Amino acid sequence: MRSTWVTVFPYATLLTALAGAAGTLVSCGGGGGNGDNALSVAAGRQIFRFDTFGDEDFFTGTLRLNEPVEQAVTPRVALQVGLKVDADALPDSVKQGIRNGTVDLDSPATTVALLKLNAVVGLKGDVQTVNGTDRLVRLGVTCAICHSTVDNSFSQGIGKRLDTWPNRDLDIGAILALSPAITPEQKAVFLSWGPGMYDARYNIDGRNKPTVIPPAWGLAGVDKVTFTGDGNEIAYWNRYVAVTQFHGHGNFTEPRLDINITYGSDDLVTAKLPALQAYQLSIAAPTPPAGSFDALAAVRGQALFQGKARCATCHTGGTFSDANAMLHPKSDSMAEPEVNSAADRSATKMYRTTPLRGVWQHAPYFHDGSAPTLEAVVTTYNTRMLLGLTPQEVSDVAQYLRSL
Repeated sequence: MRSTWVTVFPYATLLTALAGAAGTLVSCGGGGGNGDNALSVAAGRQIFRFDTFGDEDFFTGTLRLNEPVEQAVTPRVALQVGLKVDADALPDSVKQGIRNGTVDLDSPATTVALLKLNAVVGLKGDVQTVNGTDRLVRLGVTCAICHSTVDNSFSQGIGKRLDTWPNRDLDIGAILALSPAITPEQKAVFLSWGPGMYDARYNIDGRNKPTVIPPAWGLAGVDKVTFTGDGNEIAYWNRYVAVTQFHGHGNFTEPRLDINITYGSDDLVTAKLPALQAYQLSIAAPTPPAGSFDALAAVRGQALFQGKARCATCHTGGTFSDANAMLHPKSDSMAEPEVNSAADRSATKMYRTTPLRGVWQHAPYFHDGSAPTLEAVVTTYNTRMLLGLTPQEVSDVAQYLRSL
């Protein structure tokens, strides 16, 4: 099967990929390492943040996204669609100008200037001076566009990078819809996704059912890294995204889905996968902020989690997942039955039990985003599985989940 288009990365799309100041590159692959080599981890960080795998050929040559970005996307608009700016990449004069209003956040030229500084997270821009004017000649995307955010320490959307955190503010579809090269039908699909959602199968099978952008941290010790368990390591999905979604130079083959896609005459993906994976596996899930959960309720919730609520039946061990031992039929998913089932579109036709470390951080929940809170998650299980939990018990289990 050949890709008919491309969607950008769930683990993907546009203006965020300009992040970070020149020297820290990062991308989307992983081969075999497990984070035990400091040099490999450092190289993986560079790849994750700044490597495009040659996808400028697609985002510039095919989608021509550099044109609307240069002509119409202001910093204010970029922030509104969830793109982030790396404050550490900004000179002090620019920071001061943003504070006092002398930097025009309503000018596309300022966006081009930020790209030139390599300060837009997840975007990589080639800015050249033509007849005295900076022009955005080429634009590419990195892994960081979907799987990084910032801590908002400077202002909303501007701060220090948080690598491998899901950017649930990012409206990938709205960014893709800027392309002058897509059809009206494709534009309608992209605009239907909304913030934090992405369909990494749309350009493969033509169906439309986006899923939430997942975190890429906390995966050490988890063999099945995607929610359908298609691959046994991060490298599998990194290659899938780099090639089938970014259109990076390389090959991805999946006989179970009749996929055999190659872009470019060179391979800019394979050699980078081990370091990329080492970096991702080196990042643990974030711990909950102090005071963010009720400690006494969490103690009660833990007992319920292991007993009456039956959560520990599948959410086992230190990762709170039985994914290394088994996958589950789609009937076990609280998001099923769904039209354009994510399981049916996957290689396994099944689902993985999601690890729970850091679950407090990345609402909404379930792969379709149908549960806005952890209370809603527990309520759904309580209703569907006839657990008999009282409202207080539902709340207690949710507090325990916030403590993980």
